[in-house]
Amino acid sequence: MLVKHWMTKNVITVDPDCTLERAIQIMKSKKIRMLPVLKNGALKGVITDRDLKRASASDAVTNNKMDLSALARLKIDSIMTRNPIRVPYNYTIDETAELLLEHKISGAPVVDDMNNLIGVITQTNVYKALISLTGKRKDSVQFGVVVKDTRNSIKEMAELLRNHGGRVISILTSDDNLPKGYRKVFMRMSDIDRVRLDAITEELQAKGELIYIIDHHDNVRMVFH
Repeated sequence: MLVKHWMTKNVITVDPDCTLERAIQIMKSKKIRMLPVLKNGALKGVITDRDLKRASASDAVTNNKMDLSALARLKIDSIMTRNPIRVPYNYTIDETAELLLEHKISGAPVVDDMNNLIGVITQTNVYKALISLTGKRKDSVQFGVVVKDTRNSIKEMAELLRNHGGRVISILTSDDNLPKGYRKVFMRMSDIDRVRLDAITEELQAKGELIYIIDHHDNVRMVFH
């Protein structure tokens, strides 16, 4: 899943001479948390809600007197984040999530091969990609199982669930925090015969260690590990 398929393309931008007051108005009205700052088409920085909060009232103190009008007129050039973290358009969503997490930021500008701004990617975009990856929750049943990491282990689980009327929506796997030779398998299925859930549970336990079964239709949550 590439950033270019999930980024926000119609980017609202401002120039360095934009005032703090105007930036606040734009971010509130558009319900956004970041504004790329462009000068002559080149990305110079970003202004975020964090930057706005950081712009303290001390910036408006003149002769030991508070001048709120001066604060409102403050140019964002003086408070923006310069040389912001940029995300290449051909990064994957997981690479982007790691980058945002590493730098503790909620979003970043997306650039092309020539370093031109072509979009922004935010935590919200990443969340939407994750939801798409795991599949629609409505009426589905999700299974989490630890199995031996053999050639056919995932195929056998899928066939087991298909034998109970299920259709595969998504399959995700991970070997994090497991001994070598084991893998966590997370399967979301539709059309599972809920009358057979007890039988399904027994059959899955014979295949591996059950982590959970969650029936999103009836909000039934069985957590085993």
